[in-house]
Amino acid sequence: MSTRVSVLSLVLLLLAPVAHAQRITVDLDGTWEIADSVEAEAMPTRFDHTVAVPGLVHNATPPFPDVDVFHSAELISNRIRSEHLADRLPEVARVEPPGVSGQDRNYFWYRRTFTAPRGKSVATLRVNKAQFGTGVWLNGRKIGEYAGCFTAGVFDMTPAVEWGRENVLVIRVGAHPGVLPPSYPAGTDFEKLRWTPGIYDEVSAHFSGNPVVEWVQVAPRIATSEILVETKLSNRISAAVTLDLVHDVRTWKGREKVASGSADKVTLGPGETRTVRETVAIPDAHLWSPEDPFLYALATSTGADSLVTRFGMREFRFDTATRRAYLNGKVYFMRGSNITLHRFFEDPLSRDLPWDEAWVRRLLVEIPKKMHWNSFRFCIGPVPDRWLQIADEAGLLIQNEFFVWTGAPEWDPRYARHWDAEEMVRQYSDWLRDNWNHPSVAIWDANNESLDPLFGETIIPAVRPLDLSNRPWENSYNQPVGPDDPIEDHPYLYSGYLWGAPFKITDLEEKTGSPRSPPRAARAMILNEYGWLWLRRDGEPTVLTELAYADLLGPHATAEERFELNAYLLAALTEHWRAYRNYAAVLHFVYLMSSFPGVFTADHFQDVEALVLEPHFEDYMGEAMKPLGVYVNFFQPTLAPEQERSYRVMMVNDSYEGEEGELALTLEAEDGREVARASVPFSIAPLGALSRDLELEAPAVGGEYLLKATATTDTGRTVSRRKLVVTAE
Repeated sequence: MSTRVSVLSLVLLLLAPVAHAQRITVDLDGTWEIADSVEAEAMPTRFDHTVAVPGLVHNATPPFPDVDVFHSAELISNRIRSEHLADRLPEVARVEPPGVSGQDRNYFWYRRTFTAPRGKSVATLRVNKAQFGTGVWLNGRKIGEYAGCFTAGVFDMTPAVEWGRENVLVIRVGAHPGVLPPSYPAGTDFEKLRWTPGIYDEVSAHFSGNPVVEWVQVAPRIATSEILVETKLSNRISAAVTLDLVHDVRTWKGREKVASGSADKVTLGPGETRTVRETVAIPDAHLWSPEDPFLYALATSTGADSLVTRFGMREFRFDTATRRAYLNGKVYFMRGSNITLHRFFEDPLSRDLPWDEAWVRRLLVEIPKKMHWNSFRFCIGPVPDRWLQIADEAGLLIQNEFFVWTGAPEWDPRYARHWDAEEMVRQYSDWLRDNWNHPSVAIWDANNESLDPLFGETIIPAVRPLDLSNRPWENSYNQPVGPDDPIEDHPYLYSGYLWGAPFKITDLEEKTGSPRSPPRAARAMILNEYGWLWLRRDGEPTVLTELAYADLLGPHATAEERFELNAYLLAALTEHWRAYRNYAAVLHFVYLMSSFPGVFTADHFQDVEALVLEPHFEDYMGEAMKPLGVYVNFFQPTLAPEQERSYRVMMVNDSYEGEEGELALTLEAEDGREVARASVPFSIAPLGALSRDLELEAPAVGGEYLLKATATTDTGRTVSRRKLVVTAE
């Protein structure tokens, strides 16, 4: 059984004296009965399997055959157009979006019971996330459907609920993306091999009086030390009601009351829904940051219903003029990686790990701190809300990406998605609603590697005003929409192996850390994918990297040799991109992924269940991502005996404190002996950068050596390493 603690329960306990328990929330997570069907309205009469909620259907007991088998149009198109793939498909294999199922079912049905409390008049069901599409029945009566796969479905159970008695709840989800219209977003991914259905986020029932608090949005205003609060209220009866809307702000830890506010009396007409805005001052507000993730909780009450909203006082933006990211008004450099959770769902080892509290905290808190990461991109697919709650508490900046990856027309002109614009706007609006109170969510990412004018012309302009915090939007290959929106870059230098143009690391000496191609506008740049040299956890290349490793190490290389080279080259690229300061963010790809034969990409875990990183990756990338960064711009494979030359060493400082110490350049023999050394003192300003040229003479004795640039301060050190050979005379 996984260990999971509901932050909602903790906050309600924390603020119970304020909320007065006007709303009763029943957690419906746990073990549910489950069955399958072909038809959408044919509810099964027998439920002979069980499954955990939240979780995925491939964890059901006993297991269902052929779960996850779906061949997406994107993957098939990729296998048709990719000449380098050994299992390339012929043109006749092409299918229409969304793809074809490889199983004899279309739906799964979940069933459980709950008791509705007496003394309330409104019952609401919230299914945080389920795929693919959700239908709900209560006591045999259908109460609604929701097509979203990455956002919360909210259902009014009031007409069917039996108060004070046991109720039978049935939730139907699609067994594969093909049950939804191809114009609706159900996930598009050119490299995803298995498509996993299930209720993969929390389910809860909410009971209250009328009127109802539908949602609350909190937008910090740090310049004036206040919050803008927007509350959506709904009158569910056929008569007008008048209410007092009251807000109470406390620290999340410690329960210290810091502010309160109330609106003028609000009158709602019969069946009316309205949003109310007001400002609440928070004197001497404590700001949220990755270094100090301080949180508040806002309790909102109507007298009949109540809701607790956790938030952090922080503002995040990009600036086109300086091409930098700003956190709380100060330049902030983002360092980190990517998490592709929906690809990890494919992994045979994933099981219930994404819902194990201890596992997720080690993944998001313990390891990132050790690796000096402050940011993640949650790539092509959302995470359970609990992950974002932990990110809020841990202090992570998240680039939150909607699950759309459709490429550019030139990739394959015979393949295209034609989105339903109205449905896309509706689901993107719900996506903002579900995430806008998380201080960790810093960037809305509309899509991945897609070229489609719909996003810039319709979707982003329609939903952007909903976010009162006005977070920046990243729009992939499309032109940015806002004047300060950033642009992403994916400089996969080693991908040239796929078309006969292999990249050599020696070429890096002549590059200046610039984007792969001139940016579409002079914007802040986010480097959120780079590396390319993926290895599976067993050390074997992925289907994309076989040619690269065969050339770099030969056909008989060991897994250990590949792991070491992978980490060595990835660290060198990381140091390079950071050193030239052309990017506001440097996020490597990828930290969490699936790993089994046939995958296109893979992560860097030696043991994903215990979350043990591959040792070479942990060593090299642990140095390359330190706030005080060091880069030796030298990649020549050989030196002549006693050759004298100058070496350019570049440093960056991502912290708000200046650093000073010694910068040493050394050559070490294979046995660790230092055979040459040069050093200079350094002083680097807060957020600064510097370069130093140091001269060394190569030893007279041939052999393998390690060139090391080491920056040492009173508090630590950072090392950049280069391998070389001194040729024998």
